[in-house]
Amino acid sequence: MLSVAAPAQFPPDQGIDIAMAGRSNAGKSSAINTLLGRHGMARTSKTPGRTQLLNYFELVPGRRLVDLPGYGHANAPGEVRSKWGPLIEALRRRACFGALMLLVDCRRGLKDEDLGLLEWADLPPDCLHVLLSKSDQLSRSEGLNVLRQVQAQLEGIASAQLFSSLKGVGLEEARSVLKRWASRDAASGKAEGK
Repeated sequence: MLSVAAPAQFPPDQGIDIAMAGRSNAGKSSAINTLLGRHGMARTSKTPGRTQLLNYFELVPGRRLVDLPGYGHANAPGEVRSKWGPLIEALRRRACFGALMLLVDCRRGLKDEDLGLLEWADLPPDCLHVLLSKSDQLSRSEGLNVLRQVQAQLEGIASAQLFSSLKGVGLEEARSVLKRWASRDAASGKAEGK
């Protein structure tokens, strides 16, 4: 739909913005392509830090998925990274900011930065969901063990599930979360949690 480098470029503040966030190389672009069923819609790369703008994808009219730059060890120039914080904060202050889907590499588990991002979003628990990406890299029992640990960490904060863009693990569950979010009003979702 569009790429945003400054708050003035945001689309109108109506409908709902669903943010997709995660550490650099957690698999956000692959997840977006898989969730939307559109190969190549979001550009993927093995090099961390390729997403340097807020990239908007329209789900249905007025309902948008927003791909955020990865945090952690992104290989973006310092001048670009310094603009991300204010830009992402401006996104959070929009009335239409209504949900956050966080990708976490299941092999690394939930870190303090991830928990901090969920807290920063300032949304009710039913508007926060964690995709434990790359779950195909673990055995079934290892994956379930990681899921149990993360669910215990997130109790009362957010929901979580196993996910793999490559193998389609958890695809329908994640799509149903997106559909539920896209069908509601952002302002009413925020009001419930404040």
